Amino acid sequence: MNYKILLTSSLIALGLNASAQNATFAITGDNIQGNTDFNWMNIRTLDVGSGKMLNTVYDRLNPNGQLLDAATKQPIAAKGVNSGRLQSHTQMPTATLVAAAAFDKRHNKLFFTPMRIGELRWIDFDENNGAPKFYTLTNNLLTNGDLNNEANHITRMDVAADGNGYAVTNDANHFIRFTTGKKTEITDLGALIDAEANSGVSIHNRCTSWGGDMIADAYGKLYIVSANHTVFKIDIDSRVATYMGVISGLPASYTTNGAAVDADGKVVVSSANSYEGLFKFDIKDLAASKVEGSDKYTASDLANGNMLYQKEVDAKRNYGITAELPLAPVNTDARVFPNPVTGNEFKVLFDNQAAGQYMILVNDLSGRNVLTQNAAIASKMQAITIRISSALAKGVYIVKVLDAAKQTVFTDRVVVQ
Repeated sequence: MNYKILLTSSLIALGLNASAQNATFAITGDNIQGNTDFNWMNIRTLDVGSGKMLNTVYDRLNPNGQLLDAATKQPIAAKGVNSGRLQSHTQMPTATLVAAAAFDKRHNKLFFTPMRIGELRWIDFDENNGAPKFYTLTNNLLTNGDLNNEANHITRMDVAADGNGYAVTNDANHFIRFTTGKKTEITDLGALIDAEANSGVSIHNRCTSWGGDMIADAYGKLYIVSANHTVFKIDIDSRVATYMGVISGLPASYTTNGAAVDADGKVVVSSANSYEGLFKFDIKDLAASKVEGSDKYTASDLANGNMLYQKEVDAKRNYGITAELPLAPVNTDARVFPNPVTGNEFKVLFDNQAAGQYMILVNDLSGRNVLTQNAAIASKMQAITIRISSALAKGVYIVKVLDAAKQTVFTDRVVVQ
């Protein structure tokens, strides 16, 4: 197994109940510098701003807690283990190393999946009353055939703005959704699809795009940060992965295995094979800088309840734009929502765009124009309704906004269902 590519995740159980909702979790090694520290089985809480480790929630060398079957709520059968201690390799919640984790702030749960055993596991912090309880759910959709094949390992996971958890295998041929409430249901949505504009950089490429972690934004998008510094934006509905670029400013030997969003909306990354500490970057320019003073742990995964652009979304709500949130790229001045379209209309949001006359074009993927509408923009925040014919074929369309000089100011895809 290539440990530099595979990242583990944050199964951090806490003996501190409610504080979990504001915690960042890290799956770490043993912090034995100078040795090969690939034991990504420890769960710790982290101050993502300073990079300081706060508490050890689960220690693989001194394991504690209980592993329960999620369906029956009964303990997994013990084989020669001491009472109250998880010593069996199959009973340790982080056994076989953790490759992906996600924190569900709404339900106060940390989800994760150990590699090579095809199970989704979680800890419910609301149930904390001493030794943590870990639940495990076996599902064939998590096995993907040969679990000894690195391509099938689930290595990216997060909870999106829609409240569902999402996970992706190394080869991106399995994009998996799971519910996070009382009954956990798992669905394989299929393979991720490379955007046409990816310039040959594929989400499926082993060298550029395997491993890493996944984060979410408040507009409904997901972002994969691969182990080799490559960033993709994922549209959940269309499964299209758009190449955004490569993170700059990182040491050459620093693999980006964990990712989380800090209180300022920056992306913080950790490495599973480097003692350089944490780095952070802005999603808009991908330029990284060191988090000075961070502890020197190897961390294969990070997870918290923060999302990119949360402040922007909150501000829009304060201005009265509630209902449906735009699901288009957030680094543009106009946005399309809802997406996908299930009725006979969608909206194009002009956010801080200059007042004036605009033209909105809707083209099919062959470039044929199927709809044109003029738009007069007078305010800094204005939504234009686009009504579509019931005869319009279902599929993916390109929405293009032109200014009065016929210059493109915004382009995005919309899915008509």
